[in-house]
Amino acid sequence: MQIGSNTSYDFGSSYNIQLNDKQMLVVDEDPLSKSQFESKKETEDKKAEQNKKTNNPDDLSEDEKHLVKDLASRDSEVKAHEAAHQAAGGGMTGAASYTYQQGPDGKMYAIGGEVSISSPSGSTPEETIKNARQIAAAAMAAGDPSPQDFSVASSAKVMEMKAQQQLSKEAQEKALGKDTYANITDTNQHSPQNEARKLDIPA
Repeated sequence: MQIGSNTSYDFGSSYNIQLNDKQMLVVDEDPLSKSQFESKKETEDKKAEQNKKTNNPDDLSEDEKHLVKDLASRDSEVKAHEAAHQAAGGGMTGAASYTYQQGPDGKMYAIGGEVSISSPSGSTPEETIKNARQIAAAAMAAGDPSPQDFSVASSAKVMEMKAQQQLSKEAQEKALGKDTYANITDTNQHSPQNEARKLDIPA
């Protein structure tokens, strides 16, 4: 194979090799690859700078320090709020899940959270009332209930009220049944036939 002058050969994306008029090798860097390399290096430098800030909180600006303080405070509030729900809910609450935000210091802070609460109706009205009261207590356990907490507590109150109505209905039916039986018995004892039988019994 014969190589002519000023012949260019591509050996990958980073370099271009060619022969000049004097048959000497000339290596030219690909300007596009060079700019990509420099861009990548700048990104890595920025990451290194961010990691340096993460390791040294003193390198943060005053605004960044203030934001970190606010995020740390919010993180504590959110976690305490959800822990209160869990403690009051007993076996009816699930695990807490959180929404996080990364601070200027590189750390993740909880800015929102939730705890699932199951609402079993119970096999009896009494059991349903007990469950509803525990759900309401779990929903309102945190010092600063959210609108969602109020909504859950309200639903639990409705559940309790329905169970109370069912309990009252059962008690009423039971009492009515006893009254009916008592009336039937009383009527039978004072019927003319019973009176006649009483008279026929020899002394």
